[in-house]
Amino acid sequence: MPLDLRSHLRAGQVIPALPLALGKNRRWDEARQRAVVRYYVDAGSGGLAVGVHSTQFAIREPKIGLYEPVLRLAAETAAAWLAPKPRPFVLIAGLCGRTPQARAEARTARRLGYHAGLLSLGAWAGESEKKILAHCRAVAREIPLVGFYLQNAVGGRVFTYDFWRAFADIPELVAIKIAPFNRYRTLDVVRAVLTSGRDDVALYTGNDDNILADLLTPFTFAGRTRHIDGGLLGQWGVWTQAAVKLFADVKRARARPRLDAAWLDRNAALTDMNAAVFDAANNFAGCLPGIHEVLRRQGILATTACLDPHEKLSPGQAAELTRVAKAYPWLVDDDFVAVNVHRWLA
Repeated sequence: MPLDLRSHLRAGQVIPALPLALGKNRRWDEARQRAVVRYYVDAGSGGLAVGVHSTQFAIREPKIGLYEPVLRLAAETAAAWLAPKPRPFVLIAGLCGRTPQARAEARTARRLGYHAGLLSLGAWAGESEKKILAHCRAVAREIPLVGFYLQNAVGGRVFTYDFWRAFADIPELVAIKIAPFNRYRTLDVVRAVLTSGRDDVALYTGNDDNILADLLTPFTFAGRTRHIDGGLLGQWGVWTQAAVKLFADVKRARARPRLDAAWLDRNAALTDMNAAVFDAANNFAGCLPGIHEVLRRQGILATTACLDPHEKLSPGQAAELTRVAKAYPWLVDDDFVAVNVHRWLA
């Protein structure tokens, strides 16, 4: 189905970040990778982000060589699974590295049918903002651009408000994922976009520690008021059908004149759940295995294995996952998965 990219993103979507499915020998498990994609489609997500942090940046290493194969499988699986009942669905590819690498990845993604590229700036840690902006503009000429403000704990860096204000003027920019896990830095991005006057640039939360507050807050700058439109989240890579239902409730709540104070409690609950999944107690060391463990318990993945054998669940993390799943049943979709997992693995 043809996609009006800007309208689709501005309408607000649940976009999970795709985890990498590995078997016990740490080899790519294509059958279970397809199952994860099918799960996200059936759960009602509005798109998929592939080749991002949850997919593991190491897929780009020559000895692993999984960047293009994973992107291709995800795109083909989503298209085939959507074919019986077509609907708008955005494919976003993670882009990394210095300019030649990022542009090459953008061209690969575009060739495989991806609509936009989520640009990681981790390779530019020591460079000036002027050079980084030049890099972003060069990559944006290859594919519609989704900006990415990543938290420091997993490789991000701090940018000034002036950087984001200039970034907002890139013509090919379609959205920004705001994920610094920091309220001050979040405000910098929102203020920059609103001050720019760009109503066609979508705002997406990646602040997994404050999801509902991000989505429910009306931000006002330069005489303009906007909500953060949707979420592109690692947290929404698990219990995704429950996330879709919750986001539908968020949209209804945003349309009402007053916000029910019960949303504050829901925000705290979702943050507590994310702390277990992302292993906040250990500075996010078990973030990827935490995502995998939820999907493994549901039968979608076979293991919690990561490409790096040192990435494992932290001590006590499994018990925390059990605790939050029991504490917040409205945030869990285990029954939905149990009914459908055999179809996704077929």
